[in-house]
Amino acid sequence: MNFTSTRGQTPALGFSDAVATGLAPDGGLFLPESLPQFSANDLARFAFAPTYADLCADFFKHFATDIDEATLRGIVRKSYTGFAPKDIAPLEQLGENLFVLELFHGPTLAFKDFALQLLGNLYEHQCKLRKQSINVLGATSGDTGAAAIHGLLGKPGVAIFITYPDGRVSPLQERQMACTGAENVYAIAIDGSFDDAQSALKEIFADQAFRTQHRLSAVNSINLARVLAQCVYYLSAWLRLPKDRRNEAEFVVPTGNFGNVLAGWMLQKMGVPIRGFKVATNQNDILHRMFTTGEYRVGSVRPSLAPSMDIQVASNFERFIYYSVGRDPARVRAVMQQFKETGAYRFEHFNPDTFSAARCTDAEIPGIIRTVYQKYGYIADPHTACGFKDLSRDRLSVVLATASPAKFPETIKAAIGIEPTHPSLEVLKGRPVVKHLLPANAAAIRAFIDTHAVQG
Repeated sequence: MNFTSTRGQTPALGFSDAVATGLAPDGGLFLPESLPQFSANDLARFAFAPTYADLCADFFKHFATDIDEATLRGIVRKSYTGFAPKDIAPLEQLGENLFVLELFHGPTLAFKDFALQLLGNLYEHQCKLRKQSINVLGATSGDTGAAAIHGLLGKPGVAIFITYPDGRVSPLQERQMACTGAENVYAIAIDGSFDDAQSALKEIFADQAFRTQHRLSAVNSINLARVLAQCVYYLSAWLRLPKDRRNEAEFVVPTGNFGNVLAGWMLQKMGVPIRGFKVATNQNDILHRMFTTGEYRVGSVRPSLAPSMDIQVASNFERFIYYSVGRDPARVRAVMQQFKETGAYRFEHFNPDTFSAARCTDAEIPGIIRTVYQKYGYIADPHTACGFKDLSRDRLSVVLATASPAKFPETIKAAIGIEPTHPSLEVLKGRPVVKHLLPANAAAIRAFIDTHAVQG
């Protein structure tokens, strides 16, 4: 299978090259030339996969066609050894019409581990195969950076540079990035917002000479491997729902950068009969406004109790636009240029398809955490709490629990009087924070990478 850019000005690449490239040279995002269509028989075969890793390998073989199946299966199995042994993605039933899909049982206690453990091992495989080093660059609003770093810790031939907004991630999220002690990890705290970090990242990747010189690859959800890996936990959850109710299911997805919900939507486009998706935002609600008004307009970023969603420019939204305009790269280029110039785009003949949306303010989050705990005995982190806002009583809802409550102990304690902990986080509290303070501009980050990039 080949992968093409949403902007149509980059030659099609195979899976491994598209993963290594990350952001397409024309500024677009890679997508499969065509999506596989899974039949009822295919879904039945998926259901017989003995483990989550086997299901993931069975899914990925439709995309990673340039990696032999035995090698691919080995890479995938290795990627999920660091998850909780009992159940990698538990599906907990809280009520007759309510399930929670727990996605925080990986090494960094967040849903990003599902994709980034796999991506790290794909990078390692590539370095060994091609006998070349690689430098990985990402921007994070919280959980992506920690998961990316822990997917690449100590891997030979790889250096990883993660930028994040200084003072705008939780203390434990920062410690997961800045207390690893690994020599190939660089936690870069910038003076600005996540959107500033992401903008600088895109400017750096647009410098073709620089990215070629350092064999630079993207670890953000702009990397197609991340989105594809996230498809798998939707498939796993859907297969475990009651058979007579699967087709009723609406997945409720806390999201800021749109990658998490895009993965589920793409799986639906592959033939999995998911009823729909509810986009749950915090007070940085560009996606909620878009799905309720048809206008995608940037606002200011306000720090919140759910910091991983403190985003106004959702980088994965370009993939959604690509499909929404009939897979027309010229139209995508025009839309993205308009958005760059004006900060806004209004969809013509807007049809939200299978999407709905909800918005949750900081004032509401503690009350929701408290209500969920009192009603179900379940502790939801601040991001997951946004998913419980305005749930339908008559619809089967699957709320994605995106992070462990132990990563946000202050907010949880203020809401219910309980301070959750986790052994891996307690260890970090005694380690020194090693971070590099830089201004929020591409030139400063580029100079830092020049100095610290791995060569060879």
